[in-house]
Amino acid sequence: MWRTVFAVLAAVATAVAPYEFEFPRDHGTHESFATEWWYVTGHLATDDDHRYGFELTFFRVGVGQTFLSAGPNRNVWPTQWDLKNVALAHFAITDIDGKAFRYYEKLNRGSKFTANAATGYLDVFNEGWRMTTTPDGSWRMIAAEGKDAIDLTLRTRKPPAVHTEHHTSNYYSMTRLEASGTINGKRAHGQAWFDHEFGSGSLRNAKQGWDWYSIQLDNDVELMLYVLHGVETSGSLVTSDGHVIPIRGDQMQIRALRKWKSKKSGGTYPMQWAIAIPSLRISLALHPLLDDQELLTKQSTDITYWEGAVDVAGSFDGVAVRGEGYVEMTGYAR
Repeated sequence: MWRTVFAVLAAVATAVAPYEFEFPRDHGTHESFATEWWYVTGHLATDDDHRYGFELTFFRVGVGQTFLSAGPNRNVWPTQWDLKNVALAHFAITDIDGKAFRYYEKLNRGSKFTANAATGYLDVFNEGWRMTTTPDGSWRMIAAEGKDAIDLTLRTRKPPAVHTEHHTSNYYSMTRLEASGTINGKRAHGQAWFDHEFGSGSLRNAKQGWDWYSIQLDNDVELMLYVLHGVETSGSLVTSDGHVIPIRGDQMQIRALRKWKSKKSGGTYPMQWAIAIPSLRISLALHPLLDDQELLTKQSTDITYWEGAVDVAGSFDGVAVRGEGYVEMTGYAR
């Protein structure tokens, strides 16, 4: 998620001390940190049972100062057009039943006219794409480009889940969001996952890539697993009542059963994952709903990555479970 502009975006946050989260304040932007992103993925079914996956992502990268000294006797004061942030965004639709994947991207200077994020609550936009807080506390997300349009209301069933084993950024998730609204003109419902990360440190190994897994099971449990290649592996389990159980890297086993080679980028990606967390009696199989869910974001972040919808099946504490999720992979294509 993430990140020349690429060199700047690769500067993922390293927290120097544990960050004290407070909500709804921390749904908003954090201008004192250099890099920040808001990420929503989810699964939808229309009233006529057509299945979709979706991704909507907003990035903020700090690039300038708010005050510039032009000389000992002359100052240049900040204006609303000063370049303080670069704003980027990605929007993708996986048409599961139509077996098609489409994505779109934006790159703008940050300003209240083009792309911005509020402080203290969720309201982030890039041109016509937006996530905002409504008067009743729910969130509304809107994006339209090309053949695709989405307009959803998101209502959370659980409190924010802070990932305490993840040390390379300040990171939390809303792991169970009820989604309702429209996709491509059809009424739809489903569930979504929201990630928000921010920080200012440099992560030298970021170009090696990472694998990220979000899983929503039908027993009302969620999993986030994260592998930053050669740097960090961690995760969280969120219980049905919203309690967060940290997962260390040495507790999890992730194995890809096959590979897929992209005709567009030439990159080769792992596919069809088997995930086991023996200490929690979890064994899951993740099946990509399309192999080609790759984004080549030459017009924005200049990163090629795979972000795709998956189905999930397996067992949890000896009981059969099913679910759905999303997988993100970077570092497999140049």
